[in-house]
Amino acid sequence: MTDTIETQFEVLDERFRSVKGDKRIERLHAGCRWTEGPAYFPAGRYLVFSDIPNDRILRWDETTGAVGVFRQPAGYANGHTVDRQGRLVSCEHGGRRVTRTEHDGSITVLADRYGGRRLNSPNDVVERADGSIWFTDPAYGIDSDYEGHRADSEIGGCHVYRIDPGAGGVQIVADDFNRPNGLAFMRSAPDDSASRMVRPV
Repeated sequence: MTDTIETQFEVLDERFRSVKGDKRIERLHAGCRWTEGPAYFPAGRYLVFSDIPNDRILRWDETTGAVGVFRQPAGYANGHTVDRQGRLVSCEHGGRRVTRTEHDGSITVLADRYGGRRLNSPNDVVERADGSIWFTDPAYGIDSDYEGHRADSEIGGCHVYRIDPGAGGVQIVADDFNRPNGLAFMRSAPDDSASRMVRPV
């Protein structure tokens, strides 16, 4: 089911006014309770995204327009990214962990604890150019049973974390948020290979 929706865009930051491209929205699928975390796989021409309260990850096929279940149950997965080796990295509210789906379909846990304590409910994730995985850990998935499992925070705060690409260790990189959410990296200049974090809200 694909249909075009006529819409007006509100520009909140004037720097985006010059962005060219589509000025329309296409609805790819309906019937979900709440979707989030799209991740596109160019090689396969498909998109995965989370239907969080229904505890499933859906897959949209670009060539056919068909939408089907990629994984259910899915640990109340929220945000996803595709790493540089073409693997799906997911934040799971239910499992309170960050996982990677390997090419053979097996799942590797990248992080589920910090300092011996369970994470709250990892929310959004991105891979940096150096291969490190950064993720936010608000408490949305433990606040109720709607998008996870109600529980007390063992960490006692909501932080942004980094997973080391070599050793796999987890460290806090920002601890001054109430409820950190989405993340992104951007180049600091067109000819500069260094990147900087766009602060989550």
